[in-house]
Amino acid sequence: MKKKKLQNFNSPAPILLFTYKRLQSLKRLIISLKTNREFYSHELFIFSDAAKKKIEINQVKRVRNYIKKIKGFKKITIYLRKKNIGLEKNITYGVSKIIKKKKKVIVLEDDLFLSKNFLNYMNNSLKNYEKKRKVWHISGWNYNFRLPKTNADAFFGRYMNCWGWATWHNRWKYYEKNPDKLISKWNNEDIKKFNLDGSYNYWSQVLRNHKKIINTWAIFWYATIFKKKGLCLNPTSSLVINFGEDSFSTNVNKNIVSTNIKIKQNNKIIKFPKKIEENKRIIDFIKSKIRPNFLKKVFNKIIGLSLK
Repeated sequence: MKKKKLQNFNSPAPILLFTYKRLQSLKRLIISLKTNREFYSHELFIFSDAAKKKIEINQVKRVRNYIKKIKGFKKITIYLRKKNIGLEKNITYGVSKIIKKKKKVIVLEDDLFLSKNFLNYMNNSLKNYEKKRKVWHISGWNYNFRLPKTNADAFFGRYMNCWGWATWHNRWKYYEKNPDKLISKWNNEDIKKFNLDGSYNYWSQVLRNHKKIINTWAIFWYATIFKKKGLCLNPTSSLVINFGEDSFSTNVNKNIVSTNIKIKQNNKIIKFPKKIEENKRIIDFIKSKIRPNFLKKVFNKIIGLSLK
């Protein structure tokens, strides 16, 4: 029998890597990235944030010494922030800068570990759905659940995961961080649907940004996609392990964001969903798994009321 060839993609998307002070995590990510046999054909843009505290200066220096020695990619461009601007600005500024020129990007943070099928999945997804304007976001991460069986290797859902993701300029250009606007315009029905029909309180992050309790970006990218009635493509088996917490994992149950996902380490032809529509069966299953119990509902309601 003849072996199946991998899908081919032209002009692979540049990889944007955002890092701060976690040297060992960064090294682990680069090692996993290089297990992807296509890695050498990608441009790599690294955004290194500056130290926020004096105690972090040496940690940041070690990270910067390391990234200057990274080799093997088609081209490497490094941006060294002179002042600490924080994760939210580092990512949104960086993505906006590169995607305007390159038209598509793959985005990574330094606390991730990737399957060797990650780039194959990302590039072919970007190519396959580039002109399908209902698709806004490609995710490499998925919940650590055994999902209902499907004939495809991925499925569509309204919610957005940002642990290893990709998108296009003609979608990202609509990104807007404006909690006041959302609060004034969204009704209870919008909020319920945004919260996966009341399964998880994503909206609380919008309220906490409004109150300046947190300063995050990803919840607003999700909100942008949601407002535009867009869909996100998710792998049925996660291609990413998240070892830390970023802007979107703030206020997310650690049991849901598991670091024990056994990612598949094989390259194969990607089987995409036949229809560009939310997979209701899988989404209902996920909702049943992440839905808080009664006590958590009471707690979330109290927190929500206190933030109004």
